[in-house]
Amino acid sequence: MMGGAAPVAWRGELRREEPLARHTSWRVGGPAERFYRPLDLDDLAAFLASLPPEEPVFWLGLGSNLLVRDGGIRGTVICTSGMRQGLRRLDATRLYAEAGVPCARVARFSARCGLAGAEFLVGIPGTLGGALAMNAGAFGGETWARVAAVETLDRQGRRRRRQPGEYVVGYREVRGPEGEWFVAAELALEEDDPAAVQARLKALLARRGSTQPTGQPSGGSVFRNPPGDHAGRLIEACGLKGHAVGGARVSEKHANFIINDGTATARDIERLIEYVAETVARRQGVHLVPEVHIVGAAA
Repeated sequence: MMGGAAPVAWRGELRREEPLARHTSWRVGGPAERFYRPLDLDDLAAFLASLPPEEPVFWLGLGSNLLVRDGGIRGTVICTSGMRQGLRRLDATRLYAEAGVPCARVARFSARCGLAGAEFLVGIPGTLGGALAMNAGAFGGETWARVAAVETLDRQGRRRRRQPGEYVVGYREVRGPEGEWFVAAELALEEDDPAAVQARLKALLARRGSTQPTGQPSGGSVFRNPPGDHAGRLIEACGLKGHAVGGARVSEKHANFIINDGTATARDIERLIEYVAETVARRQGVHLVPEVHIVGAAA
């Protein structure tokens, strides 16, 4: 597959040794051995079917909630952001959205349609595919609470429609059929006045802007909230706001965010994550579990 020219069936863009710092919200990360951006779902299916069975595949959306180590990722990275995306109203209360659609776009589209229940998605800085894979949540809402059905794709390029009951869904965790990836979902919402939905959306955006460092490079929330508590509160209680390792710094605005000041390496960020977790465990007796996915090889 990888030795010669791309088959005619491929219509997307294949790059080699693509720096992933260009594609992650932390603006760090080594190269992808191969980086493919499909044109659409049909192109994605054709590309997957052409891969050797042993080829490692890694999926990338907007690059949030993700720390790619400085050595990068071997194998093939498939980037769903930038591909043609389906987003449409199916009937009075359901939407269809493909996996590469940004969550915030789904929230805004729902509001324009006068559909309530997806407002929380405006607080998730990734794509719907990532939100489906980890049951992402914000402002008290969770993705799978709104899922009516999903569409998946396997290594052979076969598409399937599956029901929520075929998955085990928990806090920031989803388990289902092996060897399949989410490529679309149907969301079940409720009809409401468009102006009312948009007003709630605007209020949530204002709340996010006032409590999170939205204008700085970060990976989103670093740690999961432990039962009955908040990771940010525990980190702040340890006096770690502003603590830095190299170019990585715990946000002064929200302690569960780590900021890249423009000079950070992935190793700086990972070391700071480790230090924060160790400090909270030692001083507060709570084991914080990372919400961000740490992938790739060390430099």
